[in-house]
Amino acid sequence: MATSVPSTVLLVLVFISAAVAVILCAETNKCIARNFGHDSVVCECNSTYCDNVAALTVPPLGQYSSYLSSKAGSRLEPGQGQVQANSTGAGLRLTILSYQKYQKMRGFGGAMTDAAAINILSLSAGSQEQLLRQYFSSEGIGYSVVRVPVASCDFSTRLYTYADTPEDYSLENFTLAPEDINMKIPLLQRAQALSPRPLSLLASAWSAPAWLKTNGALIGKGSLKGQPGGKEHKTWAQYYIRFLEEYAKYNLTFWALTTGNEPSAGQMTNYSFQALGFSPEEQRDWVALDLGPALHRSSYPHTHVLILDDNRLLLPHWAKVVLSDINAGRYIHGVAVHWYMDGLVPAEISLGTTHHLYPEYYLFGTEACVGWTLLDRGVKLGSWDRAEHYAHDIIEDLNHYVVGWTDWNLALDQTGGPNWVKNFVDSPVIVDAKRDVFYKQPTFYSIAHFSKFLWEGSQRVGVSASGETHLEFCAFIRADGSVVLIILNRSSSEIQFEVWDPAVGYIPSTAPPHSLLTLTWNTH
Repeated sequence: MATSVPSTVLLVLVFISAAVAVILCAETNKCIARNFGHDSVVCECNSTYCDNVAALTVPPLGQYSSYLSSKAGSRLEPGQGQVQANSTGAGLRLTILSYQKYQKMRGFGGAMTDAAAINILSLSAGSQEQLLRQYFSSEGIGYSVVRVPVASCDFSTRLYTYADTPEDYSLENFTLAPEDINMKIPLLQRAQALSPRPLSLLASAWSAPAWLKTNGALIGKGSLKGQPGGKEHKTWAQYYIRFLEEYAKYNLTFWALTTGNEPSAGQMTNYSFQALGFSPEEQRDWVALDLGPALHRSSYPHTHVLILDDNRLLLPHWAKVVLSDINAGRYIHGVAVHWYMDGLVPAEISLGTTHHLYPEYYLFGTEACVGWTLLDRGVKLGSWDRAEHYAHDIIEDLNHYVVGWTDWNLALDQTGGPNWVKNFVDSPVIVDAKRDVFYKQPTFYSIAHFSKFLWEGSQRVGVSASGETHLEFCAFIRADGSVVLIILNRSSSEIQFEVWDPAVGYIPSTAPPHSLLTLTWNTH
């Protein structure tokens, strides 16, 4: 015979089990740290488990939230505290200057290269889903931008374009590759399904078909045959339109396209992988005479056009040549920059000058990775130094009017590939297919300190330090009025400071050595 349990006892049991579930959730959310002998750790994930930060809720007025990652092993570690009415008297004060308003953010993301797709699909179905969730779902790190190579690049396993039939000026034989249909497109559709907002897809081509080029090859030094306005240039513009049309059949529409990856590479003798050379003058005339009109006439007239898509040391010269021409400028929306060799030219000279000359065109970061230099090559599992490099560059970019920042490959294997020319680099996610696991690198969390908090429409505001400091920082006000302050400490000392937001009060804080800290609070 069943015995009845009093409802009050049932209620207590429900509360206890709920509390246990909450505690378990909190416990099981932690990073499973693995040390591979570099200066910090990776977080290991598999088909059933991965650390994540719960959906963000801004604390009520009078409180603040903090998220800490560090060389010592913290990974987006959450904290909370009270906003104080009076100064704590800390030696350093960071003051939020909300009346100083700058650019609004578009978003953060990475690239769905052939290599990234191969690595994601090398995992079991459960691990694939877990990896995509880390980047794109609401419990992930808020990626909203995906750069998609148009045909092959060095992070492919073979050389190909979509129109390899010679003299096919009408592009009758234009066809997507198996890499698109079987790998990239299904993964982009899955990423879009996981994302709480529409993804901003960005198309970049590495090379035109060989028969359209002066050198008759996809690699090496070569540019389009003929002149802007001629049949080769018109065919190359139409090739982009055909790409947009084919992807649209799979319900994937592109927010923007670039005028081509690293045009300076195609001007280098014996360049080792896919490239298409353009001078700024040629790019200007191709946009004015061919690409702009072709897009305008197509079904995709609202697709943004980003010029350059190359290293920022080419600025402001490249922008001056292209954007000062009204016939080209009317089709262009922004300037895309890569991060390589950023240290050679101060950001104020390249990015700052370009913004001040052409404020109506936005600046957008379209490629960055570590492990590309001869002295510091390939994958380093657990490198905190590389995470600091990322954070420093993002802060510098954001403080110089950049509205978005796109990492390179979304995922690579442990050698930093595949890459047909063995140009191996690092990635925020490294896949170990044999064990059916993936590792989230310190760089993953470095990007997360920005991407998870700076939603589209967040506007950068002024922030000033009361004195000299090793801290690097940037501040934003989100559309809901809440404030986000991101602070990088690359020094080996703990730094105590306070934040003063005249709208709410004082926030006492500490930046541990070699750490990244995101603070958020409400102003109403």
